[in-house]
Amino acid sequence: MCGRYASFREAQALADAFDVEEISERAAQLPANYNVAPTDGARIVVERAPKAQAEPADTAASPPPPSPTRRELHVARWGLVPGWAKDLSVGSRMFNARSDSVADKPAFAKSLRARRCVVVAEGYYEWLKEDVPGQSKPRRTPFFIHRSDEEPIAFAGLYAWWPDPSKDREDPERWVLSTTIVTEDARDGLEQIHDREPVVLAPEAIEPWLDPAITAPEEALAALSVPTPPLRWYEVSSRVGSVKNNDPGLIEPA
Repeated sequence: MCGRYASFREAQALADAFDVEEISERAAQLPANYNVAPTDGARIVVERAPKAQAEPADTAASPPPPSPTRRELHVARWGLVPGWAKDLSVGSRMFNARSDSVADKPAFAKSLRARRCVVVAEGYYEWLKEDVPGQSKPRRTPFFIHRSDEEPIAFAGLYAWWPDPSKDREDPERWVLSTTIVTEDARDGLEQIHDREPVVLAPEAIEPWLDPAITAPEEALAALSVPTPPLRWYEVSSRVGSVKNNDPGLIEPA
C-alpha cells in the first residue's frame, strides 16, 4: 500500500523526464512536498486524446488527419472521487486501487478504461511492523523506497472528474480533478516490509498505460506486467509519520 510519498522535483524536470508538452499553471507552481498524504495535491501526467473532427462540408472530401495526442502535467487531489460521489470525503478512502480488482470496482472501472495517468514521485514511504515483547502495539519502522538510478518514479494511476454541487455550473473551479495509485502484491524483497506495493511503471510501459486508444481493461492492465525498474530502500526518521513534518530531512537515512 502507498499512503505517503515524496515529490520535490521541479515541474520542468518532470516534463523533460516524461515527454510532457504542456504544464498547467497549478503544476508549475506546486511546491516541493516531502510528505505527500491523501487529499494533498499530486502531480499527474495525462495523455489527451484528439477531439472528434467535424464532418467535412464536401462528403466526397477526405477528413483531415486527427491531431496527435498530447501529454500534459496537472495537479489532482490524491484520493479518487468518482463523478457519482455525493461529496469529496469519498476520496479520502480511495487513494489506492488494487490491480486485481480495479476492473470490477464501480469507483475505478470507468477510469481504468478511459482515464489512466501517471502519478509522479521521487519515492515513497512504507512502514515495517514488528511485534515487540512486552509492548501492546507493534513497532513501526519507516523506509524510503526509490529507483536505484535516482530517476523519478512513475506510479500507475487513475483519475476522475467530480462536479462540485456547491458551485455554479459556469464556475471553472466546479470540476475537481482527483487521482488514485494502483497497487499490487509486493515482491523482489519489498514483501519483507509490506505485503502490497504501488505499481511502478517501467519506461516502456508508460506509453501503453497512457494511450487513450486502449480502452479494454485487460489490455490496459497488461502494461502493469512489464518488470518494474530496480528499486532500493533504507530506513528513515519516524518524523515522517506526522504530516506536520515536511522537509528534506525526511528522506535522509536514519
